[in-house]
Amino acid sequence: MIAAGTSFKDNLRQLPPIDGVQRIDLIDETGTVVASIENQPGKQGSLAVYQYLAQTFDALDAKAAEHGLLIFAEHTPDARTRPGAHPNIDRLLTIAEGGTPLRIEIVAIEG
Repeated sequence: MIAAGTSFKDNLRQLPPIDGVQRIDLIDETGTVVASIENQPGKQGSLAVYQYLAQTFDALDAKAAEHGLLIFAEHTPDARTRPGAHPNIDRLLTIAEGGTPLRIEIVAIEG
């Protein structure tokens, strides 16, 4: 597990590369995909965090969500004060505060 610092950019450097990842699907207890994070500009940081959480934890539960919030560093307080501005952080906040855990599925690029 990485030791998250105070800079999201620095934390990202510690995470595994996202080459080969098409998207990440977040799946609820019924097997329904409730959200996806595509490998595209503006979402690649979140994709890297969620991929790392999937590789490090058994599920996206409160413990994993709290660690993810540390990795997002300076963006986490901003998300707390501006709900909706950072939906991938909002999801972690909800789970960390007792929301239903999710399963993270990494979808590889075909080919």
